[in-house]
Amino acid sequence: MKILALDSSGLVASVAVLEDEILIGEYTINHKKTHSQTLLPMLEQIRKEVELDLDTIDYIAVAGGPGSFTGLRIGSATAKGLGLALGKDIVSVPTVDALAYNFYGTDKLVCPLMDARRNQVYTGIYTFEKGEMKVKVAQCAIGVEEMIEQVNHLAEVEQKEVVYLGDGVPVYREKLMEMTKAEYQFAPAHMNRQKAGAVASLAQVYAKEGRIQTAMEHEPVYLRLSQAERERMEKEKGKSL
Repeated sequence: MKILALDSSGLVASVAVLEDEILIGEYTINHKKTHSQTLLPMLEQIRKEVELDLDTIDYIAVAGGPGSFTGLRIGSATAKGLGLALGKDIVSVPTVDALAYNFYGTDKLVCPLMDARRNQVYTGIYTFEKGEMKVKVAQCAIGVEEMIEQVNHLAEVEQKEVVYLGDGVPVYREKLMEMTKAEYQFAPAHMNRQKAGAVASLAQVYAKEGRIQTAMEHEPVYLRLSQAERERMEKEKGKSL
């Protein structure tokens, strides 16, 4: 199985090619340029470097959300366009699931945190048991305090340490240190952000389970309204009063 994977759900842009159990190539960048500037050139570069014939891929995997509204739209539009042009199906991998997959095989609770602004995070809680990732709390958008309460409860029940990762960690680091009652660690730099390699690896699992969709069917998962949509609703509500 050959998979082309894309992730532009957060601050990081990442492209990878996976064939069976081998990660053939991965190109990841975390810099100031927008994903509209970087993603397609990165895809073209990795295609050239690994001599990839796009017609030979089986699936296109994409971090399907949640995350940055603009980043998700760029990633999904790219995956959708490729899928339609090549006649390939898409495996939409939940962003938070893919982040947790960076820690495949750990004996700790894994809690990815993506900053969702307004004192909220996109998060979930995961464990790995007998070679499989178990979702203890499915990805969601919640207040950071509520998330820490859930971590504390699960850590006590499971008798496990916790590892935090994601771009929400530096934003809420002090609160995490203050409120987390369990033993915890912060992920090191090489494991604490989105990676298209993780998206591809998890997509391989999901594809075998039949969790695929056509390019026409694919849409990103936002979990909550965008700021523009919230502001519009607030204005409309104000006019109706």
